[in-house]
Amino acid sequence: MADVVFDEVDKVFENGVQAVYDLSLDVRDGEFLVLVGPSGCGKTTALRMVAGLEEISDGTLSIGGRVVNELSPKERDVAMVFQNYALYPHLTVADNIAFGLRLRREPKATIDERVKWAAKLLDLTPYLARRPKELSGGQRQRVAMGRAIVRQPQAFLMDEPLSNLDAKLRVQMRADIAKLQRDLETTTIYVTHDQVEAMTMGDRVAVMSHGRLQQVDTPQRLYDAPANLFVAGFIGTPPMNLLAANVLSDNGSIAIDVGGQQFPLSEEALKRFPGIRSGGARPIVLGIRADDLHPAARRPDLPAINAGLELIEALGSTSIAYYRIDAMVIGVDEDLEEEEAEGEGVTAKRPNLVASFSPEEAAGLRMGDQMPIAVDTKHIHVFDAESGEPIR
Repeated sequence: MADVVFDEVDKVFENGVQAVYDLSLDVRDGEFLVLVGPSGCGKTTALRMVAGLEEISDGTLSIGGRVVNELSPKERDVAMVFQNYALYPHLTVADNIAFGLRLRREPKATIDERVKWAAKLLDLTPYLARRPKELSGGQRQRVAMGRAIVRQPQAFLMDEPLSNLDAKLRVQMRADIAKLQRDLETTTIYVTHDQVEAMTMGDRVAVMSHGRLQQVDTPQRLYDAPANLFVAGFIGTPPMNLLAANVLSDNGSIAIDVGGQQFPLSEEALKRFPGIRSGGARPIVLGIRADDLHPAARRPDLPAINAGLELIEALGSTSIAYYRIDAMVIGVDEDLEEEEAEGEGVTAKRPNLVASFSPEEAAGLRMGDQMPIAVDTKHIHVFDAESGEPIR
């Protein structure tokens, strides 16, 4: 086992495209760290640099205290699990698992012992004589995992290993991989574009966008205290509502104006974002999580804004309600252009306020209703309209 340290690492491809900018990140010994972000954000390139499959353009990369910039993939003592499993179709499960050990010319007794150990750990013992085409997707992925763990490397590198599985199997494999990593206590870097995967699996999560590291922290801290607008909009399901608003200050009282509707800020919010007091009246970006919105009739103790209900999705334990209010959306979606992703306002062409209600709260709601929505201001987020950073 070993730590993996990126020190101001850049990656520029031969065509001049820069995929990673000044990446500094310390993956601790035995840690499960997830690199997450939209397609093209540089996360897979960063992983491939650790594996030695991509050269480093600048900076230093070390594994276990040893600089590996010039080392070949074989010399780095890491094992990679790929998205497409990369199994040999003509070999049995046992031979696929043992393949790397045979390349290293390990003794046959050692190979047999480790293959049996990995098969037992991954519930593959009944399938050792089968070939990949006789296995399910989940079983094939476990074979790929077995091939990696028998080598007992310093670090595991996993590049979207669950993306080819169906939804139910993906949930099961998430739990299996997380448990396996905790049992083995091997340093693991796991790449995914799925923030639910990232939040449920990682000890820490590193969020990337446009080749730059945005924030690295525990899943709960990313959710509770996003470092900027991109992280706020990317982490969380449904995504955080991000709306253009203004801070109003009158004789010491602070209020928020969103789309011409005003509500006072609670003391709890002002303690979390004390910079609002000193800034005076100014434009901001207001962030509200879906589960911090409630039908006003259920929470008369909270301030409310009026909105029109356009769609409601009943999911059993919760209902997702989509509203439209007269306010500009701040776009941070991966599909938006870069300048929009940095906090540029876009006109709402679809519902721009999403709420998550309990079945009791959703009872009686009808599409087309114009109704007051209560805002739990203790948990709102306030970002600077120019920098996109929280107003601390």
